[in-house]
Amino acid sequence: MSPQVEELRKSGILPAFSVTLPDQYGASHRLIDFVGKNLVLFFYPKDESPGCTIEGKEFRDLHAQFAALDCAVIGVSTDSVASHRAFATNHGFPFIMLADESGELARDFGVLGEGVAERSTFVIDREGRVARAFRGVNPRGHAEQVLKFVRTLIESHLMIGG
Repeated sequence: MSPQVEELRKSGILPAFSVTLPDQYGASHRLIDFVGKNLVLFFYPKDESPGCTIEGKEFRDLHAQFAALDCAVIGVSTDSVASHRAFATNHGFPFIMLADESGELARDFGVLGEGVAERSTFVIDREGRVARAFRGVNPRGHAEQVLKFVRTLIESHLMIGG
């Protein structure tokens, strides 16, 4: 885990939660609006690229299972709203896709590479804390790996009365 993410994790509610970004339909979202739910925030480099398409389809195929766990799924890249809308339409993505064209959110999470987001996923718990950061993600099978972690997270909170 990068030092930036570790600092964010230690600080509790992430400062990045106040960043407002448009989704694939132009609606504005802030991560703070998702506090109270579990959240999967997956950063990816480029709409319609092979790895990103695999990853997006796998999150799509498991979307109902994430929703059943009261877990929102949000994809983020530095592509435009129009690019996201076409990508979501082409593949039937049911989740929010944030257009981080300036790279502000990716930078806040320490995953902004050379103008694009590095493939990384953050699981954020109901209190707004990073419960797990997945870096250097292999897109194939990743959504299932994240789903298993979310289930474990929820079970551990239930066991400790959370």
